[in-house]
Amino acid sequence: MARTVWDSSVGKKTVMAVSGLIMLLYLVVHMIGNLKIFFGAGEFNHYAHWLRTVGEPFMHYEWTLWIIRVVLVVAVVAHATSAYQLSRRDIRARPSKYVHKKPRAGYATRTMRWGGIILGLFIVWHILDLTTGTVHSGGFQEGHPYQNVVDTFSTWYGNVIYIVAMLALGLHVRHGFWSAAQTLGVGSRTRDRALKAVANVLALLLTAGFIAVPVGVMTGVVS
Repeated sequence: MARTVWDSSVGKKTVMAVSGLIMLLYLVVHMIGNLKIFFGAGEFNHYAHWLRTVGEPFMHYEWTLWIIRVVLVVAVVAHATSAYQLSRRDIRARPSKYVHKKPRAGYATRTMRWGGIILGLFIVWHILDLTTGTVHSGGFQEGHPYQNVVDTFSTWYGNVIYIVAMLALGLHVRHGFWSAAQTLGVGSRTRDRALKAVANVLALLLTAGFIAVPVGVMTGVVS
């Protein structure tokens, strides 16, 4: 039954919607946590340490964090795989271009595919920068996330990569949230306006919230 559902377009769209909402929930929580950097090094470093001790003593050190990581990896892989397979299916269904062009779609709709690629590459860079320290500038300091963040956004390329990715994220969320609602049957003629408004607000808040951190470092508010 699971195989039958996955092989159908509706099944793949449902997987995309559910996995997307899981990632969206994480992004909201992650953004709120990031904003703690404006309360100083002590507050931000304490928050980072708390993430590793959530659930203790029932859960062992970092177990909860690793569960969250595994869920996110599964969600990202499921989202990307279903998106790619749906895209290939659309191409096979219509290998030649339409004689009459379709009405011009919105900017977010037309850039969903490239936005997803940009975000996928950014996730890899972000982990190598602030989790493993592999590409980190200024000398990665284990257990000092505040200083690591300041180091990253003290470089022009760190700011450019992050801000471009967050703009792509905003466009992705704006279209993706509304599409997920339609796929899961939440949308209707009477709810569409409200859903689009929620999608716009979420996209704006996430983009502004994430970009606030590099802007804070660049302006000296965070130092």
